[in-house]
Amino acid sequence: MQASKSFRLHIGIFGRRNAGKSSILNALTSQEVSIVSEIAGTTTDPVEKPMELLPLGPVLFIDTAGIDDSGALGEKRILKTMSVFDRTDLGLIISDSGDWDNFEKSILKELNDRGIPVIVVLNKCDLVNTGNDLPGNFPKEKFPVVETSALTGFGMLDLRQAILDHAPEDFINRTGIVSDLVGPGEMAMLVVPIDKEAPKGRLILPQVQTIRDLLDNDSFCMVVKERELREALSRLNKPPKLVVTDSQAFLKVAADTPPEIPLTSFSILFARYQGDLQEMVKGAMTIDRLKPGDKVLIAEACSHHPIGEDIGTVKIPRWLTQYVGGKLEFVNHRGHDFPDNLSEFKLIIHCGACMWNRREMLSRMMKARIAGVPLTNYGLTIAYSLGIFERALQPFPAALEVYKTTK
Repeated sequence: MQASKSFRLHIGIFGRRNAGKSSILNALTSQEVSIVSEIAGTTTDPVEKPMELLPLGPVLFIDTAGIDDSGALGEKRILKTMSVFDRTDLGLIISDSGDWDNFEKSILKELNDRGIPVIVVLNKCDLVNTGNDLPGNFPKEKFPVVETSALTGFGMLDLRQAILDHAPEDFINRTGIVSDLVGPGEMAMLVVPIDKEAPKGRLILPQVQTIRDLLDNDSFCMVVKERELREALSRLNKPPKLVVTDSQAFLKVAADTPPEIPLTSFSILFARYQGDLQEMVKGAMTIDRLKPGDKVLIAEACSHHPIGEDIGTVKIPRWLTQYVGGKLEFVNHRGHDFPDNLSEFKLIIHCGACMWNRREMLSRMMKARIAGVPLTNYGLTIAYSLGIFERALQPFPAALEVYKTTK
C-alpha cells in the first residue's frame, strides 16, 4: 500500500511550455508518466507521480502545464499550475538550454516569496552546451543549478542528489502526530467511533496514521469505541498517558475520562501536525464574535459525498448555530478549490487536512491571514462550541497558554 500524500515530499516541476518538464519527470521516475511531444502545451492538468526516492523516502512529483501558455484554455492551465504552488515543498524550475527570462523569474519569485527551496534545471544541454556559462540575466541568488539532458539521461543522478540535498529540514525532521506526547513504553487510548463515511472494513485515515505513528515510536495503543471507553479504562492497571477521541464523540468521552488523564481529539492533533495549532486556537476563540447572519466557510480536503449526519455540512453548522443563538450562513468547499475572495467570511473552519501535505494547509492559513479572516479547524470548533476547549488543549501547554492569555 502506498504512503498517503500527506507523508510525501511534494516536488513541483515548473517552466515554459516545451522546456522538457514532462521529459524530466519521465527520466526521474524511469517511467512514461507524462505525455511528451514537440507540440507546446501537451501537458494540461497537473500530472502527479508518487514514488520512493531513497534515502529520502516517499515523494510526489507534480508536472505542471507551461506557465507561459496563452488563450482561454491557456489561462485555465495557468490557474491550475498556480494552484500547485500552494502544495509544493521543493520547486524545480526547468529552463530550456539555459534560457532565463521573465517567465522563469516569475516562477522563482513565487517560490521565493513562499519560502520554498528551488533547484534550477538547465535541460537539453545535449543540444546547447552551456559549459556552465549561465545567461547574463540569470539571478545571483544562491541555489543549486543542475545541467541535464532528459533525452540522454545526462545529469539525472546529479538532479536526484540535489533533490536529496535540498529537501526542507522540516520535512526530514518533522514532529510526529502524537508519539511525542505519549513516549516509548507508554499507552495512548484511541476512541474510534465507526464512521459511516469510512470505506467498509477500514478506519478513516487520521486514525490509521495515528496508530502507525505510535507503533513506529514504540508506544502502546488501545483502540475502543466510545461506549467501551469507561470499561476499558477500568481494566487497566495503569492509566494511559493520553486519550484521543474522534471530535464528534467529545462530550461522552470527556464525561467518561477521569480529569487527571489528558484528553484531545484526532482533529486537534492534526491542527498541530498539518498547520499551526496556536493560530488555530486564536481562530476558534473568535467564535464568540459571530452573530446571526454572519458567513462561515467550511473547507474540507476530501471530496467525498457527504451522507447522513455529516460533520462538515450538518453537525458543525448545528453546534455553531446553537452556540451563536441564531442562523449563520454556511458555505462548503471541498478538495483543492478555495474561494478567491475570503474577506466576505467571518470565520474559516477547516478539516484536519490528513489527505494533504502540510505546505498546502499552511498556504491556506497564509491566504486567510492576508485576508484578515480567522481560521480554525473542526476539532477546535467542536471543543469550543461544546464548552470543553480548555480540557482539549491540556496536552499542548503552548496552545493552552495562548488560550488563557487571549480570553
